[in-house]
Amino acid sequence: MSEKFQHKKSLGQNFLNSDYVPKKMCDAADLQAGEVVLEIGPGTGALTKEILKRGGVVIAVEADERAISSLKGAFPEEIARNQLTIHHQDARKLDLANLGLKNQEFKVVSNIPYYLSGLLFRTILDNDIQPNTLVFLIQKEVAERIAREEKESLLSLSIKAFGEPTYICTVKRGHFTPPPKIDSAIVSINNINRDNFSSVSTKQFFDLLHLGFGQKRKQLLGNLAKDFDKDCLLKQFEANDIDIKTRAEDVNLQQWLRLSTSIVNNC
Repeated sequence: MSEKFQHKKSLGQNFLNSDYVPKKMCDAADLQAGEVVLEIGPGTGALTKEILKRGGVVIAVEADERAISSLKGAFPEEIARNQLTIHHQDARKLDLANLGLKNQEFKVVSNIPYYLSGLLFRTILDNDIQPNTLVFLIQKEVAERIAREEKESLLSLSIKAFGEPTYICTVKRGHFTPPPKIDSAIVSINNINRDNFSSVSTKQFFDLLHLGFGQKRKQLLGNLAKDFDKDCLLKQFEANDIDIKTRAEDVNLQQWLRLSTSIVNNC
């Protein structure tokens, strides 16, 4: 389909080598013809091909010039009719407005480098221009932490604050060239919005979240007391029915949101 080239470890490149995973990812996104899709790091175009096949309009962001050359050779007709637009850009400097994307009017479907997963979740979800749906192929352990584990984490809460995560399926390492050392998983985030931040700003919420998870073995109250008056905190814990001996990982999203609002307004 497209020119093959040696992967770059520095870019975290692991290229999909079958059509099974792209199909599962597009199914997870419920991709419909005519929908705009942001694809980060298309590489040799295995996922791009499936998105285009389903009628998606792809805005691709790719850092590797070799991959861009390969994509141009593989999809000349789609490029000519503006079904595929390629931007030569580092995903770490992603600017959704500059890509012409409109709030809630696009989906993100991407096989991303493992080392960029946290940054890209943050950049895309905590943004004035949000997708309505996000589907990432990421490290299995990270996907489980987001969507399967009972205890919360900074990452799981950061994502649940904006949408509903679902663990779609495990992807074995053999689906990639070169195969990574660990298995991957497809995770989707649906119903993305900013509704949780009408009473507290994202900065205030995440500042408290980071403070609360500062020392995982310490109780939440002790961590928060580093920056806030302890007596005031005790009142907010009681008002929100949160045990003063609880740890940050045992507090669910809605409790965190209520507690954050209480602390910001009263402490």
